[in-house]
Amino acid sequence: MPVTLQRVDQAVWASNTQARTDLLRIYADAPTERLPQDPEAFVREHLAAAHFFCCAHFNDRLLGAVAVRPDAEAWWLSHLCVRKTTRRRGVGSRLLALTSEAAHHDGLRLRVISSQLSVADQMLLKRLGYRLTQAGDYFELDLPPKGAGQ
Repeated sequence: MPVTLQRVDQAVWASNTQARTDLLRIYADAPTERLPQDPEAFVREHLAAAHFFCCAHFNDRLLGAVAVRPDAEAWWLSHLCVRKTTRRRGVGSRLLALTSEAAHHDGLRLRVISSQLSVADQMLLKRLGYRLTQAGDYFELDLPPKGAGQ
């Protein structure tokens, strides 16, 4: 499945009806423990804080999303979710790989607060190369320096 990355920020949310619909469907499909609030309220609050979503895009639709809170050093990821109809097909792993490429392009690391993760999510991150920091408060993916290996 040739999944690409689509970034959804406030401007895309306001101008792209399909992206808005798809993002709400992604989070409406989220298990309650992953998103304990109303999907639209969650998305609007996240975007109003000048954050964005990295989304898995396939056939003019968004299939998965991860919330991104950027700072000077890293993109802090949370609320990874894939549409129920496309789960267990590698969409989440591909989305995280594409997100890491985008962060690397911006010279940033990826971080995920460990207390927000289920055991299954922790296992996925470890398999994708994330490591738990020494303090144990977050997982981090160290990206190679820009230009390394190219």
